[in-house]
Amino acid sequence: MFRHAIVRTPGNNFDAGLTTASLGRPAFERVLEQHAQYCAALEECGLELTVLEADLRYPDSTFVEDTAVISERGAILMRPGAKSRTGEVEAIRPDLERFFPNAPAIEAPGTVDGGDICEAGEHFFLGLSHRTNEEGAQQLAVHLAALGFTSSTVDVRPMTSILHLKSGIAYIGENTLVVMKEMADNPEFAGFDLIRVSEEESYGANCVRVNGRVLVAEGFPRLTAALEERGFEPLVLDMSEFRKMDGGLSCLSLRF
Repeated sequence: MFRHAIVRTPGNNFDAGLTTASLGRPAFERVLEQHAQYCAALEECGLELTVLEADLRYPDSTFVEDTAVISERGAILMRPGAKSRTGEVEAIRPDLERFFPNAPAIEAPGTVDGGDICEAGEHFFLGLSHRTNEEGAQQLAVHLAALGFTSSTVDVRPMTSILHLKSGIAYIGENTLVVMKEMADNPEFAGFDLIRVSEEESYGANCVRVNGRVLVAEGFPRLTAALEERGFEPLVLDMSEFRKMDGGLSCLSLRF
């Protein structure tokens, strides 16, 4: 059960952030509306929010998930792979230290974006991507082992359809992975019950289990129906403006 979440309000320079999408420029008023709806959904799921002010030094900083990996046993600070984002960890560190003092951190030359890390019960999948390198994954594996977790790597570098591992996969509890079609046959996922997401709905694979609900992006009816058929309770949210900046539901909060 999650009790808290840290979120950061998007800045008015949000559209100056990094993106590989070609979906147009996000409309800032809608960005704020969608972020407010996201925060309200977390509160509906029973979470107490720490809402940080916008940090205009880092246009991507509303995607707080990339700064840390948090489990019930502790937190580990990341080291984002994009140079324009390297200061985000220090910016959020005081707020994280309120809950997790003395958290270890990934060190150079390692890089890890939190969006590449998928917790699946006692096991973590570590995505190797253009933001997370092998050195960073190795360091993270050591930190996770010290907390009693196992881990394995999943290489998404050959894929052009996603930026981070969790752009295409989500663990929603009960031994169930939501996974995009392109990754579904990876042998790393063989021991899990899979909800396979079609190519047309692949963005929807980035969903988030928050206590009794599963937050899922609007516009993916087959995935939403599949969740309901498995006994999960979807909470549908409009993510159109964050999608334009390579963002998803998991990116916008640190939940613990």
